[in-house]
Amino acid sequence: MILKDGAVELLNVLFPHLAGVHVERVVGSGRVVRLEATTRAPAVACPVCGHPSSRVHSHYERWLADRGVGGREVSIRLRVRRFFCIAPNCPRRIFAEQVAGLTERYRRCSPGLRAMLTEVGLALGGRAGELMTRRLDAARSPRTLLRLLRALPVPAPGALRVVGVDEFAVRRGHTYCTVLVDMDTRRPVDVLADRTSTTLAAWLEKHPGLEVICRDRAGPYAEGASSGAPQARQVADRWHLLHNLVEVVERILKRNRAALVEATPEMDTCDPEIGPTPIEGALAERTRQRHHDVHALAERGLNLTSICRALKLDPKTVNRYLRATSPEELIAPAAQRATSLERFKVYLADRFADGCTNAARLWAELQAQGYRGHRRTVRRYLNRLANGTVERRRPEEFTAREVRQWILRRPDRLDPDDRDRLQSICARSPIVAATTELAQGFARLLRERRGQQLGAWVQAVEAAEIPELRAFAAGLRKDWDAVQAGLTLPWSSGAVEGHVNRIKMLKRQMYGRANVDLLRSRVLLGR
Repeated sequence: MILKDGAVELLNVLFPHLAGVHVERVVGSGRVVRLEATTRAPAVACPVCGHPSSRVHSHYERWLADRGVGGREVSIRLRVRRFFCIAPNCPRRIFAEQVAGLTERYRRCSPGLRAMLTEVGLALGGRAGELMTRRLDAARSPRTLLRLLRALPVPAPGALRVVGVDEFAVRRGHTYCTVLVDMDTRRPVDVLADRTSTTLAAWLEKHPGLEVICRDRAGPYAEGASSGAPQARQVADRWHLLHNLVEVVERILKRNRAALVEATPEMDTCDPEIGPTPIEGALAERTRQRHHDVHALAERGLNLTSICRALKLDPKTVNRYLRATSPEELIAPAAQRATSLERFKVYLADRFADGCTNAARLWAELQAQGYRGHRRTVRRYLNRLANGTVERRRPEEFTAREVRQWILRRPDRLDPDDRDRLQSICARSPIVAATTELAQGFARLLRERRGQQLGAWVQAVEAAEIPELRAFAAGLRKDWDAVQAGLTLPWSSGAVEGHVNRIKMLKRQMYGRANVDLLRSRVLLGR
């Protein structure tokens, strides 16, 4: 069909990139709309010298894809011209005209469509991006989207003042890379192919003027920062410091598990020495035997490799046994777990005392209260009530993770009941009490950024003679300047950790098949 004046005006408003051409026909065929157009500029500037020319050399046709409209894909059949350059000193004799906003050299799609596909690829990757392009009436293959991403230029970072550095796994346990973040803008500025000190130092040398480097306490990053930017102040990440302290506190609590059993009047009158029920079974026996063998070989002076060879164990397993002071720390308290009937036993005992012994009826009553167990479980418990063989209620035992959270939670956010339980545990164990005081003191230093008091805290730890905390304090002394800066300055690696989590999302989105170059483009250019 031939377009009238109104249709031409509509095209100029809705499709400004078509203003430089004359649309002769619009043909609809299935899911595709084809526009037939010709250029109409009277003169075109030479791309080399800029001199306008109206002397036509020849004509040819180009096929262009454009953004979809009306639920259909758009294809443009464009008739363009070649011109002679009439400037006498121009080295270019013949050139093809380009329509601003519509054509580019060697491109088969409009700049608008290319920009849209690039944004889809950056946001979704290849496979998910392919599904989105179908919805946008511009279907493209995953390879096309990834090729557009790889063609994008990565901008060079400008002047940097504060930079954060951290690692992320490309293949966990095998391949690691490094991400660097501008802490002023909180945007990633580069991705390095490994996590070695040499690579980091070389990158830092190319960016002089750095004042602060936020990092974790990994040795390669500390060494690379000292070598590549000696003038910059290194800041240890506060989250990693607190996380390391959490692990230390949990190890101490596991070593003193007996103190985590809540004292009851029944325990005080009947059996003062009652503790957690020891766990038996083949797995528990094997764990105790391995713990004995590992420590026996270590006392004979064998190193880690020799112990692994003698017992045929993995080095990580042997290290775990060496760190445990007793085998009970390694045995999961599965036998101490409460059953689904536990919170209904008081109700069952009361109903049984009232004379109701019908298991089916009581099971129905428990179901109305939220019980999801089987009727046989209720019947077995009623039989034990009838025979008088119900065991004495086991004292409540708190897990090391629960108590660890009570110790390190902000005092104003701690539940009053949990505070009372923690005070009861501290009263039963002087070691847990000392650990609680020291751990809360370090948490206050970290939250209030009072790094000048770190020396006094370390002295208090050394005087307490708790092995795990003393080892933690010794690690702080090895990286003293960075740790003290982390507890004093406002800078930390929170933004870097956020980008590491974002990188994990991108990796899952690409099914783990992306090379480092493609991952780098999505990290640095993504929104």
